[in-house]
Amino acid sequence: MSPISRYTEVRGGRKAAAGDVGRPPVGWALPGILFFAVFAIVPLAIAVYLSFCHWDGLNSPTPVGADNWTRLFKDHEFRQAAWLSLLLTTVSWAFQTPVALLLGVWAAGRQRSRTFLSAVFFIPLLLSTTAIAMLFHALLDPNFGVIKQIGPWFGVDPNIMGSSTGALLTVAFVGGWQFMPFHTLIYQGGARQIPEVLYQAAAIDGAGMLRQFFHITLPQLRNTITTSSVLMIVGSLTYFDTVLIMTKGGPGTDTTILPYLMYRTGFQTYDLGYAAAIATALVIVATGLSLILVRFSGFGAMRSTREGM
Repeated sequence: MSPISRYTEVRGGRKAAAGDVGRPPVGWALPGILFFAVFAIVPLAIAVYLSFCHWDGLNSPTPVGADNWTRLFKDHEFRQAAWLSLLLTTVSWAFQTPVALLLGVWAAGRQRSRTFLSAVFFIPLLLSTTAIAMLFHALLDPNFGVIKQIGPWFGVDPNIMGSSTGALLTVAFVGGWQFMPFHTLIYQGGARQIPEVLYQAAAIDGAGMLRQFFHITLPQLRNTITTSSVLMIVGSLTYFDTVLIMTKGGPGTDTTILPYLMYRTGFQTYDLGYAAAIATALVIVATGLSLILVRFSGFGAMRSTREGM
């Protein structure tokens, strides 16, 4: 009897199809679905409702129709914040992805120092974002920070946070420094799933390490790259505490990204209805970018890379 026939059984009065083998009942996902609904769907629905209201946080929300959304599309500050958010996301992705990919592939090897160095690389992820932002804010202080002493050695202006480009790049670097270990773990797990026989066959054919990386490792990690990129995009679009502590949206408004604009609108000017519209727009942008990435990467039709092995 074949393995599929052996595991085919009658479930709930019907014979299970071959594709159902090994799949747990839907009820197993119920706790996760309820948790997601209570802590994600319900708050999002409330935010969408408030985006059509005027609310100062004290009195009851007053419906104002699409006024907040009309104001949103005419607001120059919102358009600038949206552009800065996309720019920060792009820079963060371009910085984190190659480094995390290379570290993950390296950590999947059998080097003697791999375990120790992997543990060291993981340390930034254990620290809170607030603590890391405060640490770098102190290190980059142009008057008292380390940057004042070592900056001139490398031709770096000690007041790097005083320029729009320097401030944005610093925020991207600090966020990447903290969350790169997480993506390294993702790539490490993906690299360990690549069948060793592929590398053995390539070595017999005379392929070196570089050709093996580009012709075996990268293609096999395609779906892993998509997963990491989606998480990275959503995370970069929601940077807030790093900006709040390190730049406060400055210099001027050069690092005022959408999450910080939402905070400032809601909790400094008490225009929580308009802040809810900004938050909803942020969710739409993040979801849209993730869906586009999944669509054009072929991730939606993903099949096992080990199929046929």
